Amino acid sequence: MNNSALERGTEWLAQGGLRPTRQRLSLASLLVGDGVDRHVTAESLFALSAQSGEKVSLATVYNTLRAFCAAGLMNEVVVDGSKSYFDTRIDDHPHFYWEDTAELTDAPKDQLEISGLPDAPEGTEISRVDVVIRLRRA
Repeated sequence: MNNSALERGTEWLAQGGLRPTRQRLSLASLLVGDGVDRHVTAESLFALSAQSGEKVSLATVYNTLRAFCAAGLMNEVVVDGSKSYFDTRIDDHPHFYWEDTAELTDAPKDQLEISGLPDAPEGTEISRVDVVIRLRRA
C-alpha cells in the first residue's frame, strides 16, 4: 500500500474518532486510499484485503465495517434482508441496485424528488431515508 493511501486512511479514521489499529488502517486505506467513493460488501472487502496481502478475517471485516458506520464514516445500505452494502459516500443520495450483477451504484441525486414522508411515530425521529432503485436489463 502506498503512503498517500495510508495517509488518507489515517485521516479518515481520525475524522470518525477511531484509533488506527493495523487492521482498521489496512481496511480504511483500501476503502478511501485512492479518494474514490465506493460501495462494498463485507465479502468483497475481505477479498480485496486478501489480494493486497493483508490477513484479516471475514468476522473482523464485518466488525470493522460496523465500527466505521457507528463512527459516521460510512452508511450501510440494505438491499434486501440478506444483502448489505457499505458506502463511503455519506451524504444523502439514492442508489441503483443492478439485479443481474448484484452491484450497487450511486443514482443521480438531482433527479430524485421526494415530496413528503409519513410522520414518524411519537417519540421517534427519522434518521435517514434510503432510496434503492432496483434495475434489470430489458
